[in-house]
Amino acid sequence: MNVETQIDEFKNTDQLITESIDFFVRMMSIMGLPRSVGEIYGLLYFSPDALSMEEICTKLGISIGSASQGLRTLRNLKAVKSLYVPGKRKDHFLAETEFRRLFSNFIKDEILPHLESASQRIRSIEEKTSKCTDDEKKFYEIRIEKLKRLTKAGKRLLPALAGLLKL
Repeated sequence: MNVETQIDEFKNTDQLITESIDFFVRMMSIMGLPRSVGEIYGLLYFSPDALSMEEICTKLGISIGSASQGLRTLRNLKAVKSLYVPGKRKDHFLAETEFRRLFSNFIKDEILPHLESASQRIRSIEEKTSKCTDDEKKFYEIRIEKLKRLTKAGKRLLPALAGLLKL
């Protein structure tokens, strides 16, 4: 293989990784997660080999602190696996590629806890409407009722969805 072919292959691989990272940065932002989490996951997803934190930092140009926090978030979401590499002292990381499992874990670990506290927050909002005029109360009662229906539906549907995704 000549040098020009090697350079073209490197550019193609580099573009693929860049597109992958961009894809996952956008996906993670939809879920309210930091950019670094998407960058790390995108890099690991298209990496055929497990990467150390230092390799992740070098390839992405991010700090150790950012990589550490991003990897911690991804481990909590069970989106990456820590892997022992013989002869290496540092942990290496691989991306979890089963998206059903990832979404199930995200629902269970990130969304459902917020729904659990939603009833309490809604009651707090209701209490604050006691000082409103009658017209304002009617408006707020309609909005609060919609919130109650949303959280009730979420509490019913999301656990079922998380269970279905694990199949």
